[in-house]
Amino acid sequence: MRERRALRPSQLRLGQEEDIGLPARLKHLQHLPWTSCYQKQLKSENKSANTQKSYASGLRSLIETTLPSESVLSEKEYDKMNILELAERMEPLNGRIDLWTHSLSDLKPTTYNARLAAARHLLKWLGHRWPEHITRARTGKRLPRTLTRRELSMVLEAASNSENPVASIVVTLMLDTGLRVSEVCNLNYSDIDLEDRSARVIGGKGDKDRLVLFTQRTLDRIQAWLPVRESRIKNDEVALLLNSAKRRLQPRGVQRLMDSLALDAGLPKGKLTPHVLRHNFATGLLERGADLVSIQKLLGHSTIATTRVYLEISDQTLREVYHRAQATREHLEQNMQEQQQELVENTPSTSVVGIDEN
Repeated sequence: MRERRALRPSQLRLGQEEDIGLPARLKHLQHLPWTSCYQKQLKSENKSANTQKSYASGLRSLIETTLPSESVLSEKEYDKMNILELAERMEPLNGRIDLWTHSLSDLKPTTYNARLAAARHLLKWLGHRWPEHITRARTGKRLPRTLTRRELSMVLEAASNSENPVASIVVTLMLDTGLRVSEVCNLNYSDIDLEDRSARVIGGKGDKDRLVLFTQRTLDRIQAWLPVRESRIKNDEVALLLNSAKRRLQPRGVQRLMDSLALDAGLPKGKLTPHVLRHNFATGLLERGADLVSIQKLLGHSTIATTRVYLEISDQTLREVYHRAQATREHLEQNMQEQQQELVENTPSTSVVGIDEN
């Protein structure tokens, strides 16, 4: 008779009184508060501030999920919990993760998967094995949302006519450089080089630096903005973009600006976002013949797989590319026909008619 395979350590612990075996790297930290130690771990992995915030909010509901025999965690108990206590509480097969995932069933698949990613990261840090029966939600393939040329024209016009002087430079920077909203807000005046028509993005997503280039339109908007910036500077502020309160522009403020411009341009609420402008930048480069590697570098993507999504362009863009290519072909064919006709007309006849025979 075939013997049963040995149970995994996480399965052996169920119903037993043994302590959770922490990884060697955490043994000397086991009595320290887990929150501060985990935050340092995220920083050491160069996780962005947004990722750290997302992990913290998502994991809280998981850790606070109670089993039938437990009482609700107080705020003080949550903050004071040490690494060893957390590891014991987060035993993968005690049912807590299952109850938590059931509570997330109403979330969008992308949000649900983001929550799972945070939980998986925490369990790996604690030395636990992720339960195989909990899997990611299936997500449909979504194309990047972009604006049509007409919609872009209306947005640019709305930004130019806006009473908010920062509107035009924000829209132009995002549309002409592909900067993320956080990168636009984090730009310092010293990061831009007007003579070189470029800017250095310091510590972008993934803590990566990169170079972005300016069009003449971008350069004009920056030059027009600088006098406004001078009037808003106080103390030793180094930010390129300042709000009316004379403080560095924040992503939330940019999104409110996008909502206002969308209203002025007659677009539905939510259709104009900072990331939509970034998508337009990428698809525009692709339409004009830029290669994926160059687009990847300009966007600051870690892998080209992320950039490849722009190959799946919208039907409207596909039609525009097709008609433009067809028009170019027809124009070339017409030129060739005209050249051939001209060659025939200017070439002496080879007929023997009219030639004297001596």
